Amino acid sequence: MLGIKIVPQNNQGLVETLGKYRRSVESGLNFYVPLFQKIRNISLAMRPLSLPNYSIITKDNADVSASLTLNYHVTDAAKYQYENTDSVESMAQLVRGHLRDIIGRMDLNEALGSTAKINQELALAIGDLTNTYGINVDRINIDELTPSKAIQEAMDKQLTADRERVATIAKAEGEAKSIELTTKAKNDALMATAKAEADATKTRADAEKYRIDTIQAGLTKVDHKYFENQSIEAFSELANSSANLVVVPSEGIKDVGKIPVAGKLLKKGMQ
Repeated sequence: MLGIKIVPQNNQGLVETLGKYRRSVESGLNFYVPLFQKIRNISLAMRPLSLPNYSIITKDNADVSASLTLNYHVTDAAKYQYENTDSVESMAQLVRGHLRDIIGRMDLNEALGSTAKINQELALAIGDLTNTYGINVDRINIDELTPSKAIQEAMDKQLTADRERVATIAKAEGEAKSIELTTKAKNDALMATAKAEADATKTRADAEKYRIDTIQAGLTKVDHKYFENQSIEAFSELANSSANLVVVPSEGIKDVGKIPVAGKLLKKGMQ
C-alpha cells in the first residue's frame, strides 16, 4: 500500500525512510510507503527576518543599537534541514558578527552617515551561505542605527552649543556692521557740514572782496572837483556839529571831501 503526498508549489519534499534522509522530491504528487517513510515539506520561498536592537561598540567606544532586516530563501533543502539544528539562527548570528566587525572599524559619526556603505559591505561579507546553511541572503538593510541615550544627550548638547555659537557670531557681526554703518553716516554728515561751512566762508570772503574792490574802483574814477565839492560839504557839516574847534592841516583840506564819499560807498556796499 502506497501513501500519497502532495508537495506544494515552490516547496521541496525530503523523503525520510525510518527517520533517515533518502532523497528529495519536487512539488506535485508523490508516493511513499506509510509507516516506513515520510515526506517533509521545505519552503523555498523568500522570507523576511528582523534582527532588532543589536548593541555594537564603535571604534571610538560609542554604544549604538542596530536594527536590521534581511530577506533569505532556502537553496539546499537537505543542508538546511539536516546539517544545522537551526540554520536561520546560525545565519542571524553570522550577520550580527559581520555587522559588529564592520561598525567596530568606524567612528560614531562615520557609522551614522554610512548605512548604505555598511549594507553593501555586510552583503559582501555574508556572501552565499548555501554550502554552510543551505540558505542565500537576497537582501539586507539596516533600518536603524541609534546611539545610546547618554550619547544622544551629549550630541544634543553639542548641537545646541554649536547653534548658540553660530547665533552669537551672527549677532556680533550684525552689531559690528551696524556700528560701521552708523560711524560712516556720522562721518559723512560731519564732512558734509564742514564742506558747507567752508563753502559759506568762501562765499562771504568773495562777497567782501567784491565790495572792497568795488569801493576802490569807484574812488579811482572820481576827479578832484568832486572831492573839492565834498570838502565844502564836509566843512559845512563840521560847522553844524557840536565840536567847538576842528584843526585840519592845510595840505589835508582837499582830502576831507573823500570822507563822506567813502562813507556813502561803504554804506551802499553794506546794503
